[in-house]
Amino acid sequence: MTPGSPLTALRAPALAGIRRLNALDTVRARIAMAVDLGLLQPGERLPPTGEIARALDVGEMTARRALVALCEEGMLERRRGRTGGTLVAPRPAGGRVREIAAYQAAAGDVHRLIDQRLLLECGTAHLAASNAARHQIGELEALVARMDQASDWAEFHTWDERFHMTVAAATGLPSAAEQYGLVLRELYRHYLPCPLSHLRESNCEHAELVTALADRDPLKAAEVARGHVEALRRTMFVGLAEHGRDA
Repeated sequence: MTPGSPLTALRAPALAGIRRLNALDTVRARIAMAVDLGLLQPGERLPPTGEIARALDVGEMTARRALVALCEEGMLERRRGRTGGTLVAPRPAGGRVREIAAYQAAAGDVHRLIDQRLLLECGTAHLAASNAARHQIGELEALVARMDQASDWAEFHTWDERFHMTVAAATGLPSAAEQYGLVLRELYRHYLPCPLSHLRESNCEHAELVTALADRDPLKAAEVARGHVEALRRTMFVGLAEHGRDA
């Protein structure tokens, strides 16, 4: 691999070395920012701790400790009983989770990752439209159905990641899928919990992409992929939209 090549750039420290908080504070910052932005509404019940841990790629104990800390800070509250669980506080205390500022400081890196994903996703969709096997298209259709039935953002995220990695595998180029996965997983470290309404719209784009793959239409597939990533910039990463775009 020659210096300055696209693959070298993807593996450069700018991708892997984004300044991060520790795992506990990252979870606190992401959930607190989602509350501050109104993505999680007062009184809204959060998913089970295990689902949050999987969606945010941390251990269950870390997720539990983060939720306890946010309850102590007045962002969340814990209720017992059949209708209980962890909920957004009726009047969440804003401005107490200072780690949000450190999360926003990484906005320039996140926007660069989104740009890289845009490039890779268009190419991946284009190739998958030519190379996807019938069983892969069937798997993608099943994943779209699972996302339609998801009960919360954490469950949706699990199926979303599998969907995009299945599209990458459908290119028939393992090395390209590996590079796409590298960017996707790094970017997922920064996404915020989103309302299901946003995610349902995102899943409509997934369905459009599957149709383009089934029709063997590379240009349409690339067009859908481009629109999908740009929409995610405005929704999944909405808390960073005003930060770092020109960094």
